[in-house]
Amino acid sequence: MMKNVGKTDKLIRLLVAIVILVLYYLGKITGTTAIVLLIVALILAVTSFTGFCPLYRLIGVNTCKS
Repeated sequence: MMKNVGKTDKLIRLLVAIVILVLYYLGKITGTTAIVLLIVALILAVTSFTGFCPLYRLIGVNTCKS
């Protein structure tokens, strides 16, 4: 699994995931919207920590400098 997510991209993904979690915790998002956004947050966090995004691989994007 070759890394294709750069540092800035990782930070943005992690920040978006945290914002979604905070909004859920504060009760600003509920119901189906909350479930969908929590799944998105999980995916963003996992791709941030692993440095690999399968979607980037499919479309040929690489934000990792090395």
